[in-house]
Amino acid sequence: MRRRHLPRTWLMTDERMGEGLWSALRRLPAGSGIVFRHYATPYAERRRLFAEVARIARARRLVLVRAGPDRFAREDGVHGRRGRGLRTASVHSRGEVVCAVRGGAQLLFVSPVFATRSHPDAAALGRTRFGLLIRGLGVPVIALGGMTARRFAGLRSLNVHGWAAIDAWL
Repeated sequence: MRRRHLPRTWLMTDERMGEGLWSALRRLPAGSGIVFRHYATPYAERRRLFAEVARIARARRLVLVRAGPDRFAREDGVHGRRGRGLRTASVHSRGEVVCAVRGGAQLLFVSPVFATRSHPDAAALGRTRFGLLIRGLGVPVIALGGMTARRFAGLRSLNVHGWAAIDAWL
């Protein structure tokens, strides 16, 4: 992963996407990022699915970050753990922010900014609490949770690097 390019738009994958994953990958602007999760998918299927996502990512110049313990070929970084390339982490509180930054995270996915289907029982941060949580960080922040391009535009004054979603790409 080249340090000079840090995507502003991201797709977080998961099993709920089903066949919608393929259209979501087509909708991503070139240069966007993908966090490949699919935690509950059995290993052999997860490996096959990752290989196909990696092929598309390479062809479309998308940055691909792998979450979870499995090691696959062709990734630009890892999410939520130590590894080579870009290191990202999801955080939900100031304590998690501090731990992630101390652990070497180079990009933080802060969530849930707004209500989200992915975590229906989680209390949304809202614009004000989100702004307070990310104030003064020396690490780029990606807004996650109920995000759309329009909602991201409303957060730009908070010095947010970008946004990520699942449903917005479906």
